[in-house]
Formats: sequence, structure tokens, C-alpha cells
Amino acid sequence: MRDIRERIERIVEVLDEKKGEEIEVFDLHDSDYIAKEVVMVSSLGGRHTQALLDHLKETLKPEGEEFISTDESDEWIVVDLGDIIIHIMTPQYRRRYDIEHFLQEIARKGAK
Repeated sequence: MRDIRERIERIVEVLDEKKGEEIEVFDLHDSDYIAKEVVMVSSLGGRHTQALLDHLKETLKPEGEEFISTDESDEWIVVDLGDIIIHIMTPQYRRRYDIEHFLQEIARKGAK
């Protein structure tokens, strides 16, 4: 298994290949959060949200990535890879829930 940095880079590359937008990575190694890294990506809409998940699975499973669980809706999909969590959201949901500020705060507190 590759180290977490290489895995994150690959996840970002795969999301970018399928036109994922506003990809952000949050390093939470120094916090008490449930994952060490969180990747957030905006989809172009409901079908694209699912297409991004499908592309991640099709590409990363053969490379050894284990998808522990997914929580899926048309607007927001959460992917649990154990030490990495991926949020695939429509832009409307991303604005509404504003998880970035929550994750930035956790990262900031953990870095102290």
C-alpha cells in the first residue's frame, strides 16, 4: 500500500480526470478527527456526483484502495477509506453545509 500522501495525490488526480471541481485536501493528522485526511470535491450535479464515486471505485480498487463504506445521496456522497474521508457534493450542498470551515478549525486546533 502506498503512503497516505501518494494516495491523496492519486485521489485528487482521479477526481480531476472526471471534472471534479474545487478539490480541497485537509490534513488532520494532528487532530482527534476520525480520519487523517479529508478530500472535498464539488460535482456538476446529481448524476456527476455518482459518476465521480464510480470512477474512484473503478480506478482505485484495482490499485489496492479499500472502500470501507459509502453513504450516498444524489447531492452528497461520503466515502470512508479508513484514514481518508472523501466528500463529493453538489455546489449547493457544499455551500449549505460549509464543512470546509469546520475542517479548517479542527486542523487549526490540532496544530497547536
